[in-house]
Amino acid sequence: MSNKNQHVVPHSGGWAVKGAGNGKATSIHSTQRSAISEARDIARNQSSEMLIHGTNGRIRERNTYGKDPYPPEG
Repeated sequence: MSNKNQHVVPHSGGWAVKGAGNGKATSIHSTQRSAISEARDIARNQSSEMLIHGTNGRIRERNTYGKDPYPPEG
């Protein structure tokens, strides 16, 4: 299983979950909340990262599941 980061991105009429580098969406959802839930499950299974994009396409949040390459100091 590959450890592709999962992106939640705007899609015509809703939201899509796409693996990094994939041309096709893994799944399409009517709400961002539903897409985030799916992306979180995939990222947890793959020990990868989930990146949530806003309606403007820019990353607004990211969550790491598994070993964090940049853990917070403190």
